[in-house]
Amino acid sequence: MADPGRSPEILAMRTHQHAFTLVELLLVVVILGILAAVAIPQFSDSSAEAKAASLQSNLAVVRQAIEYYRTNHNGKYPGYPAAGGAPTAAETTNQLTLASKADGTTAAPGTAGFGYGPYIREALPENPINGLATVLVVADSDSFKTADNTTGWIYQPLTGRIRANSTGNAPSGKAFYDF
Repeated sequence: MADPGRSPEILAMRTHQHAFTLVELLLVVVILGILAAVAIPQFSDSSAEAKAASLQSNLAVVRQAIEYYRTNHNGKYPGYPAAGGAPTAAETTNQLTLASKADGTTAAPGTAGFGYGPYIREALPENPINGLATVLVVADSDSFKTADNTTGWIYQPLTGRIRANSTGNAPSGKAFYDF
Protein backbone atom coordinates (compact mmCIF):
# COMPACT_ATOMS: atom_id res chain seq x y z
CA MET A 1 0.00 0.00 0.00
CA ALA A 2 1.27 3.36 -0.94
CA ASP A 3 1.12 6.31 1.39
CA PRO A 4 -1.34 8.68 -0.28
CA GLY A 5 0.45 11.86 0.90
CA ARG A 6 4.02 10.86 0.01
CA SER A 7 5.87 10.36 -3.21
CA PRO A 8 7.42 6.96 -4.00
CA GLU A 9 10.96 8.49 -3.88
CA ILE A 10 10.52 9.62 -0.23
CA LEU A 11 9.13 6.24 0.74
CA ALA A 12 12.08 4.50 -0.91
CA MET A 13 14.55 6.65 1.02
CA ARG A 14 12.87 5.83 4.33
CA THR A 15 12.95 2.11 3.77
CA HIS A 16 16.68 2.02 2.97
CA GLN A 17 17.98 3.83 6.11
CA HIS A 18 17.83 1.20 8.84
CA ALA A 19 21.34 1.47 10.33
CA PHE A 20 24.26 3.83 10.88
CA THR A 21 26.93 4.00 8.21
CA LEU A 22 30.48 2.91 8.96
CA VAL A 23 31.65 6.53 8.81
CA GLU A 24 29.07 7.57 11.41
CA LEU A 25 30.11 4.75 13.75
CA LEU A 26 33.79 5.57 13.35
CA LEU A 27 33.08 9.22 14.08
CA VAL A 28 31.26 8.32 17.33
CA VAL A 29 34.11 5.99 18.39
CA VAL A 30 36.71 8.71 17.75
CA ILE A 31 34.70 11.26 19.76
CA LEU A 32 34.32 8.81 22.67
CA GLY A 33 38.05 8.10 22.55
CA ILE A 34 38.86 11.79 22.74
CA LEU A 35 36.51 12.28 25.68
CA ALA A 36 38.03 9.29 27.50
CA ALA A 37 41.55 10.59 26.90
CA VAL A 38 40.57 13.89 28.49
CA ALA A 39 38.54 12.49 31.40
CA ILE A 40 40.69 9.59 32.65
CA PRO A 41 43.75 11.67 33.66
CA GLN A 42 41.46 14.03 35.56
CA PHE A 43 40.04 11.12 37.56
CA SER A 44 43.51 9.83 38.43
CA ASP A 45 44.56 13.34 39.50
CA SER A 46 41.51 13.61 41.74
CA SER A 47 42.46 10.30 43.38
CA ALA A 48 45.96 11.61 44.10
CA GLU A 49 44.50 14.87 45.39
CA ALA A 50 42.14 12.95 47.67
CA LYS A 51 45.07 10.99 49.13
CA ALA A 52 47.00 14.21 49.72
CA ALA A 53 43.98 15.80 51.43
CA SER A 54 43.53 12.68 53.56
CA LEU A 55 47.22 12.82 54.54
CA GLN A 56 46.86 16.45 55.60
CA SER A 57 43.75 15.61 57.61
CA ASN A 58 45.37 12.64 59.35
CA LEU A 59 48.44 14.71 60.21
CA ALA A 60 46.22 17.44 61.67
CA VAL A 61 44.43 14.87 63.86
CA VAL A 62 47.68 13.37 65.14
CA ARG A 63 49.30 16.77 65.71
CA GLN A 64 46.28 17.94 67.66
CA ALA A 65 46.32 14.76 69.76
CA ILE A 66 50.02 15.24 70.52
CA GLU A 67 49.39 18.80 71.68
CA TYR A 68 46.41 17.76 73.84
CA TYR A 69 48.54 15.07 75.44
CA ARG A 70 51.32 17.59 76.12
CA THR A 71 48.84 20.01 77.72
CA ASN A 72 47.55 17.33 80.09
CA HIS A 73 50.96 15.90 80.95
CA ASN A 74 52.93 18.88 82.23
CA GLY A 75 54.44 19.87 78.89
CA LYS A 76 55.80 16.40 78.11
CA TYR A 77 55.15 15.00 74.65
CA PRO A 78 53.92 11.39 74.27
CA GLY A 79 56.45 8.61 73.82
CA TYR A 80 58.41 8.67 77.07
CA PRO A 81 57.87 5.77 79.50
CA ALA A 82 56.45 6.84 82.89
CA ALA A 83 59.36 5.14 84.64
CA GLY A 84 61.87 7.07 82.55
CA GLY A 85 64.04 6.08 79.63
CA ALA A 86 64.12 6.58 75.91
CA PRO A 87 60.89 7.13 74.00
CA THR A 88 59.49 4.24 71.97
CA ALA A 89 56.94 3.79 69.20
CA ALA A 90 54.84 1.46 71.39
CA GLU A 91 54.76 4.00 74.23
CA THR A 92 53.82 6.78 71.79
CA THR A 93 50.94 4.73 70.39
CA ASN A 94 49.74 3.67 73.86
CA GLN A 95 49.83 7.18 75.27
CA LEU A 96 47.79 8.51 72.36
CA THR A 97 45.24 5.67 72.11
CA LEU A 98 44.73 4.64 75.75
CA ALA A 99 43.71 6.43 78.93
CA SER A 100 46.56 7.86 80.99
CA LYS A 101 47.58 9.50 84.23
CA ALA A 102 49.53 12.75 84.46
CA ASP A 103 52.79 10.78 84.80
CA GLY A 104 52.19 9.00 81.44
CA THR A 105 51.19 5.54 82.65
CA THR A 106 48.44 4.06 80.50
CA ALA A 107 45.47 1.73 80.90
CA ALA A 108 42.34 0.78 79.02
CA PRO A 109 39.90 3.66 78.55
CA GLY A 110 37.50 3.89 81.49
CA THR A 111 39.99 2.56 84.05
CA ALA A 112 39.58 4.33 87.39
CA GLY A 113 42.31 6.89 88.11
CA PHE A 114 43.30 7.27 84.45
CA GLY A 115 41.50 10.49 83.69
CA TYR A 116 43.26 11.64 80.51
CA GLY A 117 42.82 10.44 76.95
CA PRO A 118 42.47 8.61 74.78
CA TYR A 119 43.52 11.31 72.37
CA ILE A 120 43.02 9.15 69.29
CA ARG A 121 40.35 6.46 69.16
CA GLU A 122 41.43 2.85 68.65
CA ALA A 123 44.63 3.30 66.58
CA LEU A 124 46.85 5.82 64.90
CA PRO A 125 45.48 6.77 61.49
CA GLU A 126 47.00 5.24 58.42
CA ASN A 127 49.26 7.24 56.16
CA PRO A 128 47.14 7.13 52.97
CA ILE A 129 50.17 7.48 50.71
CA ASN A 130 52.02 4.34 51.83
CA GLY A 131 49.23 2.55 53.72
CA LEU A 132 51.16 2.25 57.02
CA ALA A 133 50.08 3.35 60.49
CA THR A 134 53.33 2.62 62.34
CA VAL A 135 55.62 5.22 63.88
CA LEU A 136 59.38 5.66 63.58
CA VAL A 137 60.49 7.40 66.79
CA VAL A 138 63.53 9.65 66.50
CA ALA A 139 65.74 9.58 69.59
CA ASP A 140 66.31 12.83 71.47
CA SER A 141 69.96 12.96 70.41
CA ASP A 142 69.27 12.22 66.71
CA SER A 143 68.37 14.62 63.97
CA PHE A 144 65.01 14.26 62.26
CA LYS A 145 65.00 11.47 59.66
CA THR A 146 64.19 11.85 55.99
CA ALA A 147 61.30 9.94 54.45
CA ASP A 148 61.94 6.35 53.36
CA ASN A 149 58.41 4.80 53.30
CA THR A 150 59.27 2.18 55.96
CA THR A 151 56.65 3.43 58.44
CA GLY A 152 53.59 5.63 58.25
CA TRP A 153 54.94 8.45 60.40
CA ILE A 154 58.22 9.91 61.69
CA TYR A 155 57.95 11.38 65.19
CA GLN A 156 60.40 13.06 67.57
CA PRO A 157 59.04 13.17 71.15
CA LEU A 158 61.61 15.75 72.23
CA THR A 159 60.05 18.37 69.95
CA GLY A 160 56.61 16.84 69.33
CA ARG A 161 57.24 17.10 65.58
CA ILE A 162 55.57 14.50 63.37
CA ARG A 163 55.77 14.08 59.61
CA ALA A 164 54.55 11.67 56.97
CA ASN A 165 57.14 9.03 56.17
CA SER A 166 56.33 9.25 52.47
CA THR A 167 58.50 10.01 49.51
CA GLY A 168 57.01 11.67 46.46
CA ASN A 169 54.95 14.75 45.83
CA ALA A 170 51.30 15.71 45.89
CA PRO A 171 49.68 16.88 42.63
CA SER A 172 50.38 20.43 43.85
CA GLY A 173 54.11 19.65 43.74
CA LYS A 174 54.58 19.84 47.53
CA ALA A 175 56.50 16.92 49.03
CA PHE A 176 54.38 14.65 51.24
CA TYR A 177 57.16 14.81 53.82
CA ASP A 178 56.66 18.58 54.08
CA PHE A 179 52.93 18.49 54.86
